[in-house]
Parts: sequence; C-alpha cells; structure tokens
Amino acid sequence: MLKGKKIVLGITGSIAAYKSCLIIRELIKHEAEVQVVITPSGKEFITPITLSALTHKPVISEFFAQRDGTWHSHVDLGLWADAMLIAPCTASSLGKMAHGIADNMLITTYLSMKAPIFIAPAMDLDMYQHPSTQANLQQLKSYGNHIIAPTSGFLASGLEGKGRMEEPKKIVESLEHFFNSTHDLSGKHIMITAGPTYEKIDPVRFIGNYSSGKMGFALAEECYQRGAEVTLISGPVNLHCSQGINRIDVESCEEMYEQAIKAFPHQNAAILCAAVADFKPGNVAETKIKREKDDLILQLKPTQDIASELGKMKTSNQHIVAFALETNNEEQNAKHKLTKKNADFIVLNSTRNPGTTFKSDENQITIIHQKGKKEYAKKPKTDVAKDIINELANLL
Repeated sequence: MLKGKKIVLGITGSIAAYKSCLIIRELIKHEAEVQVVITPSGKEFITPITLSALTHKPVISEFFAQRDGTWHSHVDLGLWADAMLIAPCTASSLGKMAHGIADNMLITTYLSMKAPIFIAPAMDLDMYQHPSTQANLQQLKSYGNHIIAPTSGFLASGLEGKGRMEEPKKIVESLEHFFNSTHDLSGKHIMITAGPTYEKIDPVRFIGNYSSGKMGFALAEECYQRGAEVTLISGPVNLHCSQGINRIDVESCEEMYEQAIKAFPHQNAAILCAAVADFKPGNVAETKIKREKDDLILQLKPTQDIASELGKMKTSNQHIVAFALETNNEEQNAKHKLTKKNADFIVLNSTRNPGTTFKSDENQITIIHQKGKKEYAKKPKTDVAKDIINELANLL
C-alpha cells in the first residue's frame, strides 16, 4: 500500500522526463504524497510549474529558493521520505550517484536519503550496455538501491533491461510490491554459503568448478529483503550484494568451513548453496609445477564436509537447507543426502536440465523433504530464491 507514503521523486535531464507526470498521477492515485526534486537539466525537458500543479507542492531544484533565499534542506528531505524514486535517471546521474559527486540538489538529496531508493534508468541502448554504465548500476545495487528496468520490473537481485525507462504504471507497481512485501524473516539470522571453492595445486593452479554464485546471492538478497540478518560466506565470485548483508569472502573449503562453524551457532538457519570442492591436493607445491614429463599424478584427499558438521551441531531451534546438484539418480541421491546431512530439506537440481545450474540465470529445482517433494518449473534464479525461502519461512 502506498497510502500516506511520502515519496521524493527525482527527475533528471532525459527525454523520458515527460513520463514523470504519469508517475506522479499514479502515486497520487494511490494516495501517496509526492515531493519533486529536479536537476537543472531536467527543467529543460519539463517545467516545474507542470510538476507543481500535479503534486500541489513547490518543486525543488536549487539549494536556495530564488525568490526569498529559503534554504532547501536535503537532510530534512532524507528524513521525511518513506522512499526516493529517481525516474528518469540518466547515465550521467547514475555515475554521479555511484561516485558521490554531489553537484546538484538531487544528488545531494540522494546521498542524504535514509529511506529505500528506487532507480529507473533512461538512456539509449548503447549507453545502457556500456561497461561503465553497467559498472555504475552494479555499484549502486551493491549500496542497497533497487533498480527498475524494462522486462523485469522490480530487480532486487539483477540488472536487465533495454535502456529505455520502464513504464510509469510498472514503476509504481514496483514501489507497491516493495511496501506490500512480507517481512516475515525480521529478527531471524540466516547464514548462506555461495559460489565455488578453489583448492590450490600450486601458486597458480587450483581445483575448482563452474559455480557463479548467482543462486546463493539471490537467496541472500531475498532473505535480506524479507528482513533477515544475513551472513553470506562466499567463495571467489564476481558478484555484488546489498551493503546490509554481512559478506565474508573465502577461497578454499577449509576457509569456508572455519567461517561457517564460527557463524552457525548464532543462526536460526543455514542455507548451504556453495559448490564446495569435495577433494583437494594432498600436497600443495610451493612453486609452480613445471611441465617436465608427459603425465602428472595428483594425490587427492577429502575436504571438510561442511554440511555434515553443521548437521551434527544443529539444535532443535535451528534449520539447515542443503543443495544437491546431481548428474544421475537425482532423487535417490538427494534423499540419501537429506538424512546424511541432517537437513530439513534438500534443494535438488540436475545437470540434465539444459540452461540451469552453473553460470545460468535460471534454475529448475525440486524441494525434497522426508515426507515428500515439491517440483517447480524452470524460472529465473531470483524467483527460485523466493520459492526456497518461502519453504524455509514455514519452518522458522
């Protein structure tokens, strides 16, 4: 519900600025209170008089009012608002926001904002796809901002879109979704492992796997959005997460094991999503192994079984969700793991489902309990995360 919500609407210098009138109409239709903050270049595309007529509030653009010198406090705006929406947001403004360049009232308000922030990018496709723009979007997302882009609506955990600004009605629906979303995990502490582990052979080589960490990070974001205190123990991946998530970066299974054992006693639940290496070299060479003969024999030994150890530590007030990635006999292997790891349920996926598992943006899972199973269709990992956390929330 947006009724009674105080929304700061930031407008930047984009041709899509005219759509801000439609956004205001939708917000007011939902009985929200809107205060517009516009950049100087934004006024080249739409007049403050038009915006003021819609909001019934003076539009803020400069630090001081031209008529009487009244100071507009960005700090007060940051405390007043329930949310800030920047739509449209140009590539230039994205860069300033990502790097803290406070050269206008809008960016200064953004930097002072205490409420959730939503950003609707608007630019041509080439600009949107440029690495610098994508890096800025990733950076802003890592600060906990919510990106709203075409084709995907409210993107809590991903960046997609075609550059053009999302339609006003869908932008407002994104805000509604946020304020209507459940916070059923408030006060809960959840630990999540994600990504691969690298087990060193020598200083430049390792044993690893293809895990991208996308599933684990999607789970962490979903838990965080639903109010949980999240500890994310991540292997080496190229992903960002919200600043409010307690992220611990590790490389090897041994390091992940140590951090998981340390954190687990303070958790209500653990989600073991990491693709942990099952074996590591028995001896790690101190220098690079040279290619001196036709074959090289590596002696491997088992790594620490993190899931089994946490299963032994688990109390009656704690829960464990384990993952099983299988290539054959999927359900049989998953049921065996369910018992062996003392897990509450297993999330099963298979390499035989094309376009899922490693590196993919989609997944297809089956949740297996002692008393049965639930099968799900192939869908984006952000949606899969919701299915998994819904199942966990029923236990907490």
